[in-house]
Amino acid sequence: MIRTLLIGQQPETVDFSDPMLPYGFTAETIRKSLTVGLEQMRNRGWHADLLQIIPDESAATAIRDWLSNTAPYDCIVIGAGVRIPVKNLTFFERVVNAVHRFAPNAAIGFNTRPEETADAVKRLLKI
Repeated sequence: MIRTLLIGQQPETVDFSDPMLPYGFTAETIRKSLTVGLEQMRNRGWHADLLQIIPDESAATAIRDWLSNTAPYDCIVIGAGVRIPVKNLTFFERVVNAVHRFAPNAAIGFNTRPEETADAVKRLLKI
């Protein structure tokens, strides 16, 4: 079974005033989108987990702890909310480097919306 992990920022910690984010995004729309994305992966027969992180120094530790206490993943997708806002650059770097360090054999992918996570996994794993 393909094992996937979606890493995203906790919706309540998102700065919705950032013009880089899609218009109309709210914590609730993000939560609904995450549910859809996870359901799409599970409907394909994949194991799908979600790790929501806070955009601060604790993110790398949360990723380390999660990846150290679970079976290896085939693909880890880092959500758009982590990487799109320019002000998140150092946060994004910490996330990518933590994933690379603690899941060195997993493909690392990116989405533009949570609903596109399954497509990112399919693209990366060529399935």
